[in-house]
Amino acid sequence: MPKKEVPLPQLAQYLPENTYEPVIAFLNFYKVHLTIAKSRNSVLGDYRHSVDTKHHRISVNGNLNKYAFLITLLHELAHLITFEKYGNKIQAHGKEWKTIYGQVLAQFIEKKIFPTDIEYELLRTLHNPGASTCSEESLQRILYKYDPKKEGHSLVEDLPEGAFFRLKDGRVFQKGKRRTKRYSCLEVSTNKTYLFSPVYEVMIVGS
Repeated sequence: MPKKEVPLPQLAQYLPENTYEPVIAFLNFYKVHLTIAKSRNSVLGDYRHSVDTKHHRISVNGNLNKYAFLITLLHELAHLITFEKYGNKIQAHGKEWKTIYGQVLAQFIEKKIFPTDIEYELLRTLHNPGASTCSEESLQRILYKYDPKKEGHSLVEDLPEGAFFRLKDGRVFQKGKRRTKRYSCLEVSTNKTYLFSPVYEVMIVGS
């Protein structure tokens, strides 16, 4: 997926107000090579530790709203700090990473830069954060409220049962019943069943 390195002065446009300086302090201290990636469905960001180079590498999707961008960046910075402290001897999202991520996130929560609903959800999960923003449905649902509204788009959970929707690759599905955490949806062209997260954004057919 194409990426572009972000000149640090331009980073402010991706961040909430009053967070540029503390973010830059982290990036400079840990010598982070930060790149902005195009939309990726499976991940919002990633981290690669330095190998025979002077820089750690972090990428974050550039289509995220400012709050989601900051949270994703802090998630990846926590991976970097965890690696610096423990190397590869621990689980990627084990207790060590959770502790460090909680500490980093708490520094920004204290600055009161998040809207009340996002702050409440972050505080609620601060001591046991998920492996990714994508995996935390309640947080993702709240962050989605701050995305620019796109006509003809909806979260799967907001569609009525039986409604048809389309993915970016053109495939069309019909929404079925919820199975525990995900919705069972039928792909129209193949009659195959797929499970969708309730907070997965899709295009409404016929809108």
